[in-house]
Amino acid sequence: MNIKNIVVVSPMHKELQRLITAKKLQKNFRFLPEEHFTEQDLQWADTLVAFNMKATYNFSHLQWVHSLGAGVDKFLFKKKWNENVLLTRTICSFGQRIAEYCLSYILKDLQYHDQFHAFKKEKKWQPMTPKLLSEQKVMIYGTGEIGQKTAKIFSLLGVDVYGVSLSGKQKEVFTEVIAVDNHLSRVSEMDYFINTLPLTEKTEGLFNEDFFNNVSNSGFINVGRGASLNEAALLEALDQEQIRFAILDVFSEEPLPRNNKLWEHPNVWITPHISAVTTPVEAVNCFIETLKNLEEGLPLSNKVDITKGF
Repeated sequence: MNIKNIVVVSPMHKELQRLITAKKLQKNFRFLPEEHFTEQDLQWADTLVAFNMKATYNFSHLQWVHSLGAGVDKFLFKKKWNENVLLTRTICSFGQRIAEYCLSYILKDLQYHDQFHAFKKEKKWQPMTPKLLSEQKVMIYGTGEIGQKTAKIFSLLGVDVYGVSLSGKQKEVFTEVIAVDNHLSRVSEMDYFINTLPLTEKTEGLFNEDFFNNVSNSGFINVGRGASLNEAALLEALDQEQIRFAILDVFSEEPLPRNNKLWEHPNVWITPHISAVTTPVEAVNCFIETLKNLEEGLPLSNKVDITKGF
């Protein structure tokens, strides 16, 4: 593959330009925010580096598209893709970041942080015995790199971790991996659920009324994709106490509209898609490594399987 013209489209284009320029690559670059990106820029390029493209473009003439995030649904979900165009994604500290994000909320729950803070406001001395992580069962949806890293960290702390994947293929960091077609068979046993799945036609709306009707008094964390969650079903499950609380970092529409009912629910915590942020340094390092491997004919660990969608 002969890469010559690369257009980088990102809100952090200036920082990416500074870091990439310092590498002194023998390539032609254009660095742009999306609002300045035009069809002429796309036609000039043989490679696109971007992530959350809001407009729809035809990438079929390109040689390579590199996602600055772990997800590629903005390029593939319900879209046609020319299989001759290589698609890769960013792999960096996402797993570590997501594991720590999820762990922080689960520990907050087990240690009764909110209850003790409420007691403090009332100047109320009321002991409660915190629960142990080692007594909890957690089901992680998604057993790829992010899911495995999260499972490994939780397992080291004594948590009994189950996985759900499209194939159900067993992986050593999980107590058991269940195929997504059979995931409801074990959900009633779980204390917490963590979604890290990519968005595909099989995962769209996965967390729906059927799912919530099979769980009881659990915690739900979504760091995968917003469209995997039926928000109305979640709100009903919260009101019925099938779900005790929900931690939501991703949404079908971002930013989350001010009139969305999730904002008002007392047992919903909202963060603005920050559980696994791509830093400029990590983004550039992954891009440079992928470019190097591509030009040297080495295997690409971050190549996307177009048929699977991730």
